[in-house]
Amino acid sequence: MKLRKDTVIDVLKLALPAVGEMTLYMMIWVFDTMMVGKYGGNIAVSSVGLSSEIVYTFSNILIACGISIGITSLVARNIGAKRIDLAEEYATLGFIVAVFVALILSFIFFFFSHEIFKLAGAQENVITLGSSFMRIAAIGIGFNMAMNALNACLRGSGNTKTPLIASIIINIINIGLDYSLIFGKFGFPELGIKGAAIATCTAQIVGFIFIAFYIAKYSKIKIRLKYIKDFNLDMLKGLFKLSIPSSMQEGAFSISRLLGAFFIVSLGTIAFAANQITTTIESISFMPGWGFAVAATTLVGHKIGEKDYKKAKEYAFTSIFLGTVIMSACALLFLIIPHILITAFITSSEAEVIRLGTYCLMIAAIEQPFMAVSMIVGGVLKGSGDTKTPFKVSLISSWVIRMPLMIIIIFILKLSVIYVWIITSIQWAFDGILIYTLFKKKLREKLQ
Repeated sequence: MKLRKDTVIDVLKLALPAVGEMTLYMMIWVFDTMMVGKYGGNIAVSSVGLSSEIVYTFSNILIACGISIGITSLVARNIGAKRIDLAEEYATLGFIVAVFVALILSFIFFFFSHEIFKLAGAQENVITLGSSFMRIAAIGIGFNMAMNALNACLRGSGNTKTPLIASIIINIINIGLDYSLIFGKFGFPELGIKGAAIATCTAQIVGFIFIAFYIAKYSKIKIRLKYIKDFNLDMLKGLFKLSIPSSMQEGAFSISRLLGAFFIVSLGTIAFAANQITTTIESISFMPGWGFAVAATTLVGHKIGEKDYKKAKEYAFTSIFLGTVIMSACALLFLIIPHILITAFITSSEAEVIRLGTYCLMIAAIEQPFMAVSMIVGGVLKGSGDTKTPFKVSLISSWVIRMPLMIIIIFILKLSVIYVWIITSIQWAFDGILIYTLFKKKLREKLQ
């Protein structure tokens, strides 16, 4: 399909702020990992990395890639159809569900952190450090999940700039407090890993307050109490109809990834630290795919709501092309400067961590274009109301391909963590090719 200038501009207007927003949110994890790595080496990285992996996995499954996707899709389609009241009602119901889930998850992470680390098979020193980090992070992640639902309302209405501003504020606070509280600078106490958790928690609370204030005062889509009092069960079912398959898609991928992290823990803190640093660096490359997926969900949703299927198709293929090009550029960086990227996260004395991480990151370059296609095509399908196809593809790639191979590599053949990344590349190649094939087959008639 030929790229049209006006279509590219429309996609970039939504995608670039979303890319910037999520990159900045991911930088919270990046800076936490980087600073604690410089502060405490592989033990600190393993402790914070495992804690963050657990907390963000369930937050993403239930909210960021679950309820929030349902909110964005339904708000976008109802705005496209000029049904503003329905858009607000879906936004309100989604936010209430997100708050309820956030409270439950925060409670579990706060009171059962020690048991969670034991279940993961972590070493005693990692359990001690990691559980203290998780207890503090549990407070912040509750506010983060509620904010994510509010951001989904804004994205569905076509506003990706305000969530970007919030992410800038959060990062400024997090970076400043990270440096001050981890290392004991500017008169603050030296708190190490606890300091990183306090910094992140504080930043997330401020971010939620900012977004909540903006929606209450300035947003054209608002959270209204009347929809809570006049609770509509049918609309809630409609929200769940979109959100649950999307959550299950993320769950199929993220639970397998989390179990994989638990498996890698058995290889020792050096292997886990190398894996965690590679995962942290690669997570930044996810953001273009995620941002263009958001743009695709919103723009395709609007055009589906307007019954303009030809334009929806144009937005879909433009988003896929642009996102894939950018993520392929990230792949080149992973191939050209992997050693430099890895050493930014760990002290130079951790030579084995650096060696393993360098190889892992180079292999991760292979999966970038396939990952881009998978994420953005998934966004297109969700915008059109199809959240089941991405789930089915993720289920197969994660549990039929990735998990069996992980078990063979780690527990039977007892190979290096490097082979884990070879498996991940195979998984993403399969995932990207299959979902694109199904996308063209399913939407060929609808989006002409």
